[in-house]
Amino acid sequence: MNIEGIFTKEGFLLVFSVLGGLGLFLVGMQLLSEGLTGVAGSGMRKMIRCATRNRLMGLGLGTGLGFLVQSSAATVLLVGFVNAGLLTFPQAVPVILGANVGTSLSMQLISFKISEYSLVAVSVGVIVSMVFPGEKTKASGKALLGFGLLFLGLQTMSGSIAPYRDSLAPLFVIVDGNTVRGAVAGVLLAAGITAVIQSSGATIGMVFALIYAGVIPNLPGAFPLIIGAGIGTCVTALLGSIGANIQAFRTAICHLLFNVISVGISLALSPWIYRWVPLIPGDLVHQAANANMIRMVLSALVLLPFTGLLVRMIAWMIPSKQMLPVPSFLEEGLVSRPEQALHACIQELQRSARICERSLMMHAQMFKSLDRKWIRGIKNNEAALNEIKVSMENYVALIAGHPLSKRQRLLLQDVNRCMSYLERIGDHVDRLRQITEYRLTGNRILFDEQTLAQWFRLYASALKVLRLTIRSLDPAQKKIQKTAKEILEARDAYMQLSLDFRVDFNDRLGASKEEYSPMVGVVLTKYVDGLDRIVRHAKIIALVETRPEFWIKRKKLKRVVTPVGEFQEPEWVDVTDYLDQLQSESSS
Repeated sequence: MNIEGIFTKEGFLLVFSVLGGLGLFLVGMQLLSEGLTGVAGSGMRKMIRCATRNRLMGLGLGTGLGFLVQSSAATVLLVGFVNAGLLTFPQAVPVILGANVGTSLSMQLISFKISEYSLVAVSVGVIVSMVFPGEKTKASGKALLGFGLLFLGLQTMSGSIAPYRDSLAPLFVIVDGNTVRGAVAGVLLAAGITAVIQSSGATIGMVFALIYAGVIPNLPGAFPLIIGAGIGTCVTALLGSIGANIQAFRTAICHLLFNVISVGISLALSPWIYRWVPLIPGDLVHQAANANMIRMVLSALVLLPFTGLLVRMIAWMIPSKQMLPVPSFLEEGLVSRPEQALHACIQELQRSARICERSLMMHAQMFKSLDRKWIRGIKNNEAALNEIKVSMENYVALIAGHPLSKRQRLLLQDVNRCMSYLERIGDHVDRLRQITEYRLTGNRILFDEQTLAQWFRLYASALKVLRLTIRSLDPAQKKIQKTAKEILEARDAYMQLSLDFRVDFNDRLGASKEEYSPMVGVVLTKYVDGLDRIVRHAKIIALVETRPEFWIKRKKLKRVVTPVGEFQEPEWVDVTDYLDQLQSESSS
């Protein structure tokens, strides 16, 4: 089929059959990843933090993570963890190496030709996910459904291409791993395709479909496309790192650099790969999958001893005059010292409050310029606060497994509550970001100078409340309650400004002879409501801090306690009488 043939009915059906098959493949991969992640459960985040204690554990964890969710999604997850301070950049590097190995293992799974059973997997997956109870059971059904759709997409693509293999084969003549020019052409072609669809697995799946259809006849025609897919998949993590801190950006660059180095190693070893891999039993698809796995494993093992050098090289390539972000204070080694662990929790609260402050300042910058870096920065910070909240909840549960005094028990609850309020502040800042995007993107809802002056005065007042909250969350100070009272006073001053702002704007709106867009008042109300909610959450944190148990007892910082056994559960209480009472009250 030539170029003109694409515009015929047959060409039209071919293009959309391939795109439809690719769509099924992508949806299948997504469902498979989501299902497997659901089966793994929330413990996956804990595993990530534990497995970064040494390079081999990090490599092993990354391999499992890459198998579950593919290297691009795994790296985005790692970028988010580094941005949240829950991982350091050096800790993330071995996991990145392993994630690429894991992805090559998942391609091994796809290389088995079991497409004839794809509809069986789809049927069973739908039944399990819709009929059977239990979150993990439903996740297993979802994974099975994704597995079936993945192979159904692969079958659709190869079946659509097969009748036209003689016409399509000349298009892939330029890809030839036996020549430098042909190898580079294949790498660049696959990298470009993967950058668009943002899935190396999908690109490799298309290569497998082309092999099944007979368009790609040998390993040198497939291998450059497979190794090029690894470079294109780095786009996902790079996009996810926009607006993140410098260490998160370096993590995304590390993923790119690893894949570039891996391509270099692969091209250097390609003559031996073309000679020895075909000796392993299996068809051409298995050979391609084996070659991909071998080159990933070799690349990871070559680079693993030099992860420290890789970290320093990337830091040299991407310098920064800014201070490195503060990592998480929630160290599991502290939980046997409850007072020290609570000290770390309050430090983590202060770190979270600083993230909220940075987001609020980024939003202020959006009034001057709707720069994507501010938008991405607020989104990344909001995601970081979500991760910190989950991490704090897990950490609080670990502390609760040790004997605690009455004050420590109450303080533990207060810490958990304060983290929830800070996470909500992050949500409200993100909501302000959405309002500003709506206001300035296409709608052009503008404020006059007097309104902006009053708005920024109110903004500064809210920012003052938040900064006092940061200052209060310093466990080293002995006057937390005094600072909390300052927050409450600043909150009262803010509320008076907020009320004055609303009244003054409404008076000007009513007295003005000009035509004001009704949306100006609507948007302004949303803005002020957002700031009011931020200040309200800061006020609740201040009220929590005024409680007498909210302080650190320094003489207990080094006291070690052993975990308690299982707590005695209360007897089962029959709630029938309470439900009957509710029913009678609702009917009266």
